[in-house]
Amino acid sequence: MLKKTVIIIVVILIGIQFIRVEKKNPPVDEKLTLNTDSKVMDILKNSCYDCHSFETKWPTYSSIAPISFFVASHVNKGRKALNFSEWANIEAKTKVNRLERAVKTVNNEMMALPSYVSVHENAKLSKEDKVTLTQWFEKELIKIKTD
Repeated sequence: MLKKTVIIIVVILIGIQFIRVEKKNPPVDEKLTLNTDSKVMDILKNSCYDCHSFETKWPTYSSIAPISFFVASHVNKGRKALNFSEWANIEAKTKVNRLERAVKTVNNEMMALPSYVSVHENAKLSKEDKVTLTQWFEKELIKIKTD
């Protein structure tokens, strides 16, 4: 029975390799993308951009099912929630909502996702990174609310 179960699992794992997920990075229009000071951009690009931009770096494991399903899903959800590659196209009201949520998720260690950080240790936000991002998010909130 155990041998049969193992064989079935192996066949399923091999079979799902033929199910390809869409891994694309649409072209980035520099007029639309976020452009801010280099310190903030460095943190965002290191810890956030793989899921929150069109500049995703698709690692080799993102081509292996079932991991590929999770990676593609996280990227798609991340881009939908907040996409720095479309920053200029985000409505002010939506930006306020996203920035307020970003403050909470960064300070509550909900971002970067623990599953992402477990594979990309350099993406873990330091205390200084959190302070830098939170200050930038709050400055952006003030700027948007006063425009």
